[in-house]
Amino acid sequence: MQICVTLAIVFGVVLYRVSIMTALHMSSIPTVRTNIRATVKTTAAIINLIIIIIMDEVYGAIARWLTVMEVPKTDKSFEERLIFKTFVLKFANAFTPIVYLAFFRGRIIGRPGKYIYVMGSYRMEECAHAGCLMELCIQLCITMLGKQLIQNNLFEIGIPKLKKMLRQRKIDKNHQEELNKTLHRHEKDHFLGPFVGLNPEYMEMIIQFGMVTLFVASFPLAPLFALLNNVIEIRLDAKKFVTELRRPIAVRAKDIGIWYTLLRGLSKVAVIVNAFVIAFTSDFIPRLVYQYMYSPDGTLHGFVNHTLSYFNVSHFQPGTEPLQPMHLGYKVEVCRYKDYRDPPWSDTPYQFSKEFWAILAARLAFVIVFQNVVMLMSDFVDWLIPDIPKDISVQIHKERNLVVELFMKAERGKKYRNTIGDPSPQPLRSRPSSQA
Repeated sequence: MQICVTLAIVFGVVLYRVSIMTALHMSSIPTVRTNIRATVKTTAAIINLIIIIIMDEVYGAIARWLTVMEVPKTDKSFEERLIFKTFVLKFANAFTPIVYLAFFRGRIIGRPGKYIYVMGSYRMEECAHAGCLMELCIQLCITMLGKQLIQNNLFEIGIPKLKKMLRQRKIDKNHQEELNKTLHRHEKDHFLGPFVGLNPEYMEMIIQFGMVTLFVASFPLAPLFALLNNVIEIRLDAKKFVTELRRPIAVRAKDIGIWYTLLRGLSKVAVIVNAFVIAFTSDFIPRLVYQYMYSPDGTLHGFVNHTLSYFNVSHFQPGTEPLQPMHLGYKVEVCRYKDYRDPPWSDTPYQFSKEFWAILAARLAFVIVFQNVVMLMSDFVDWLIPDIPKDISVQIHKERNLVVELFMKAERGKKYRNTIGDPSPQPLRSRPSSQA
């Protein structure tokens, strides 16, 4: 249900973009009409960012409520279920708008004469002439930087400080000075905020890791911004844990638990997502296909003309033709639009052309080759660089040999005592007080 709510929010932002773009096109102010796409892109990305930040808090509370209702048997089971639910909800909340821009926008619009309309009067939004890659980059940039600046840094520092100020206002200043003089350090720490665990910190890094890896092909500067953010956040978290929160209770852990599984799963999915972004969102594959299959001279000259199809303007459905046709001094009978479809004078008018199926086959082949090559390279690097360094593995091997030798000595001593009839060791007698 919550994922459906996220999809409904994305659909609402789509309706906002469509309606605002229609209203701005109908505006009579020239400056407004010249910056329509930039205005719509930026405002829609900011609205998405605000909704993501608000819904993150809502989804975190819902995930905890659902986990409490399950009544897990152990603390470990409770923590793993809570982490998984929170991750699924927050991941869908953060990446659904980006996935829509990358893989769905501009692909369910129909064609001239047979457009797909939303709510009966709004056409589905299309990509710019250069494709949706730039809009995807803008959305990623605003979402990633906004979450890092507002949610990860300002909220983490601002909210604990605000709570600390509210607690101090409830205590009289004179009484507070007396407490500072008489209380010990551990007693003063009790007035700090409670430690809520490391799950929020891990979740920030998981979402950031997804932003960096899943769509890095469309936003190559994402790793640099993530590095700068983490360098700053290390100091901010250190200040928060030392001065704003109570000292946590240390608990030994074998590893990072379910977080490792989530990170490994994201790294596998990132290979597939980037392959689809390169193949289907960008014009990389269509350019290669045109250059090596259809270009007369082996260059990209004529590529734009190759991507445009023909449409007879007399085939517009009633009420869907342009209200203000262009006055060129002659009657327009045929127009061009970006798609791979057969012309109206062919035997199969407006059906997908042979070029469309050739490019689709090339795209799918690129996805398969790219995925397998990257997976093989990652496995090779994983084999080349072991998880445990060689010097540490040598020390572990030495410790195991020492433990085995101790057991062998103990067994030999036990067998020796049994062969000579040596009784079991007697308990030690206490010394006299004078000798002590």
